[in-house]
Amino acid sequence: RSSDLTTARFHPSAQVLLAAGLDGCLSLFQVDGANNPLIQSLRLDHFPVAQARFTPDGAAVVASAVRSRFLFLCDMLGGSVVAVRPRGLQEPRLQRFEVSPDGALLLLVGSVGYLHMLSTRTHELLGSVKLNGHTAGTVFSPDGTTFYASDKEGQVYIWDMRSRRCLHHFTDEGSLCGMSLALSGDGRYLACGSGSGVVNVYDREDFSRQSHPKPVKAIMNLVTPATSLAFNHNSEILGIASRCTNEAGRLVHVPSFNVFSNFPAYKKSVNQIECMDFSPGGGYFCIANNRGKALLYRLKHYSNF
Repeated sequence: RSSDLTTARFHPSAQVLLAAGLDGCLSLFQVDGANNPLIQSLRLDHFPVAQARFTPDGAAVVASAVRSRFLFLCDMLGGSVVAVRPRGLQEPRLQRFEVSPDGALLLLVGSVGYLHMLSTRTHELLGSVKLNGHTAGTVFSPDGTTFYASDKEGQVYIWDMRSRRCLHHFTDEGSLCGMSLALSGDGRYLACGSGSGVVNVYDREDFSRQSHPKPVKAIMNLVTPATSLAFNHNSEILGIASRCTNEAGRLVHVPSFNVFSNFPAYKKSVNQIECMDFSPGGGYFCIANNRGKALLYRLKHYSNF
């Protein structure tokens, strides 16, 4: 549906929120906690946005479409839009990606388990790796030297960016179908979402060394596939959600792993959650839903944006 929002992301340094959806619109809002006025909106014709991300310096936005072989690199302040057609890459579509912490690379999710590394400067293909199954989730380590990838078979892989070698892989306990992946900002906790709705959280000391690690916590508050996971800036809160049913979102305190009882708020519907994000200082939390709304919440425990 064209009303669906697929992206809600905070700017890495400014008090700005990016919202994008299947209508092809990229919108920037000033987050003031009161009116949150629209700063600028840019429409990409015939380009239903599947995913959009700020570059680490916040100067541009990278966007992918639901069915497209190319990406768009958008200068939201200057208004320029550049179509990025990866050279040397043969993929029927490029829908999901991650931006490396230094902004030099894009990790593109390809078909049948392939992951491709693309230079953001030259748009050239630098290399590819392959998982045993279809890719479920990807995330970079905080320093960008490694990345994590999970597949639909319940396996999680740790790859070295420089050598493109698999350093380690392990089995996500009880998972028959991987769905999503999130790494805490300090790199300690790795959250793995499954098709059953269970979210396993692992400690680095366990998952980096063992092939069958035990999770420090199996979060069982979702009963449909865990499609979205996000840690806040200091790894104290983990957001978990499923887009498959209404009101399927929870906030979990780390490391006690108690679920906050006041979200979602009583009689205030969030509908189906497509994605979620925390602001850089943890003061705000936002979700994008299937009704075309970006719902903004103030987390008063954190004084900074």
